[in-house]
Amino acid sequence: MTEDEAKAALNARAAALAEEDRISGEARAPVTLQQDSVGRLSRMDAMQQQAMAQAQERRRGHERLRIKAALSRIEEGEWGYCAQCGEAIAPARLANDPSVATCFGCASAA
Repeated sequence: MTEDEAKAALNARAAALAEEDRISGEARAPVTLQQDSVGRLSRMDAMQQQAMAQAQERRRGHERLRIKAALSRIEEGEWGYCAQCGEAIAPARLANDPSVATCFGCASAA
Protein backbone atom coordinates (compact mmCIF):
# COMPACT_ATOMS: atom_id res chain seq x y z
CA MET A 1 0.00 0.00 0.00
CA THR A 2 1.41 3.35 -1.02
CA GLU A 3 1.14 6.51 1.05
CA ASP A 4 -1.43 7.90 -1.39
CA GLU A 5 -3.54 4.75 -1.12
CA ALA A 6 -3.25 4.86 2.67
CA LYS A 7 -4.24 8.53 2.73
CA ALA A 8 -7.28 7.81 0.55
CA ALA A 9 -8.29 4.83 2.71
CA LEU A 10 -7.86 6.84 5.91
CA ASN A 11 -9.88 9.77 4.58
CA ALA A 12 -12.62 7.40 3.38
CA ARG A 13 -12.78 5.78 6.81
CA ALA A 14 -12.94 9.20 8.50
CA ALA A 15 -15.87 10.12 6.25
CA ALA A 16 -17.58 6.83 7.09
CA LEU A 17 -17.12 7.54 10.81
CA ALA A 18 -18.68 10.99 10.38
CA GLU A 19 -21.67 9.39 8.64
CA GLU A 20 -22.00 6.80 11.44
CA ASP A 21 -21.98 9.67 13.96
CA ARG A 22 -24.73 11.44 12.05
CA ILE A 23 -26.87 8.31 11.84
CA SER A 24 -26.47 7.35 15.49
CA GLY A 25 -27.15 10.83 16.86
CA GLU A 26 -30.72 9.95 17.78
CA ALA A 27 -29.66 6.81 19.64
CA ARG A 28 -27.30 8.84 21.87
CA ALA A 29 -29.98 11.36 22.84
CA PRO A 30 -31.14 11.43 26.46
CA VAL A 31 -33.79 8.87 27.28
CA THR A 32 -37.04 10.54 28.29
CA LEU A 33 -39.73 9.00 30.38
CA GLN A 34 -42.70 8.14 28.20
CA GLN A 35 -45.84 7.50 30.17
CA ASP A 36 -47.48 5.66 27.30
CA SER A 37 -44.69 3.11 26.87
CA VAL A 38 -44.81 -0.39 28.32
CA GLY A 39 -43.05 0.71 31.48
CA ARG A 40 -39.82 0.20 33.29
CA LEU A 41 -38.47 -2.48 30.98
CA SER A 42 -38.87 -0.37 27.85
CA ARG A 43 -37.06 2.52 29.57
CA MET A 44 -34.28 0.20 30.70
CA ASP A 45 -34.00 -1.14 27.15
CA ALA A 46 -33.81 2.41 25.78
CA MET A 47 -31.15 3.31 28.34
CA GLN A 48 -29.13 0.22 27.41
CA GLN A 49 -29.35 1.11 23.72
CA GLN A 50 -28.26 4.65 24.57
CA ALA A 51 -25.26 3.35 26.53
CA MET A 52 -24.26 1.09 23.63
CA ALA A 53 -24.55 4.01 21.17
CA GLN A 54 -22.39 6.17 23.45
CA ALA A 55 -19.77 3.40 23.68
CA GLN A 56 -19.72 3.14 19.89
CA GLU A 57 -19.27 6.91 19.70
CA ARG A 58 -16.25 6.67 22.02
CA ARG A 59 -14.76 3.89 19.86
CA ARG A 60 -15.29 6.01 16.75
CA GLY A 61 -13.59 8.93 18.51
CA HIS A 62 -10.60 6.76 19.33
CA GLU A 63 -10.43 5.52 15.75
CA ARG A 64 -10.67 9.11 14.51
CA LEU A 65 -7.62 10.01 16.64
CA ARG A 66 -5.70 7.05 15.19
CA ILE A 67 -6.60 8.18 11.67
CA LYS A 68 -5.49 11.75 12.40
CA ALA A 69 -2.19 10.48 13.81
CA ALA A 70 -1.64 8.25 10.76
CA LEU A 71 -2.31 11.16 8.40
CA SER A 72 0.22 13.21 10.37
CA ARG A 73 2.78 10.41 10.04
CA ILE A 74 2.18 10.36 6.28
CA GLU A 75 2.77 14.12 6.05
CA GLU A 76 5.94 13.82 8.15
CA GLY A 77 7.27 10.87 6.13
CA GLU A 78 7.12 8.54 9.15
CA TRP A 79 4.15 6.41 8.06
CA GLY A 80 4.98 2.73 7.69
CA TYR A 81 7.56 2.74 10.46
CA CYS A 82 6.95 1.55 14.01
CA ALA A 83 6.50 4.34 16.53
CA GLN A 84 8.17 2.16 19.20
CA CYS A 85 11.21 0.57 17.56
CA GLY A 86 11.48 2.43 14.25
CA GLU A 87 11.44 -0.73 12.13
CA ALA A 88 9.27 -0.98 9.02
CA ILE A 89 5.72 -2.20 9.64
CA ALA A 90 4.79 -5.25 7.54
CA PRO A 91 2.96 -4.23 4.34
CA ALA A 92 0.18 -6.74 5.05
CA ARG A 93 -0.38 -5.13 8.46
CA LEU A 94 -0.59 -1.67 6.88
CA ALA A 95 -2.90 -2.95 4.14
CA ASN A 96 -5.22 -4.36 6.81
CA ASP A 97 -5.23 -1.12 8.85
CA PRO A 98 -3.30 1.88 7.52
CA SER A 99 -3.69 3.65 10.88
CA VAL A 100 -1.50 1.20 12.83
CA ALA A 101 1.46 2.85 14.50
CA THR A 102 3.43 -0.17 15.64
CA CYS A 103 4.90 -3.30 14.14
CA PHE A 104 3.49 -6.67 15.14
CA GLY A 105 6.32 -7.34 17.58
CA CYS A 106 5.84 -4.10 19.51
CA ALA A 107 2.05 -4.41 19.40
CA SER A 108 2.12 -7.90 20.86
CA ALA A 109 4.66 -6.89 23.52
CA ALA A 110 2.37 -4.13 24.80
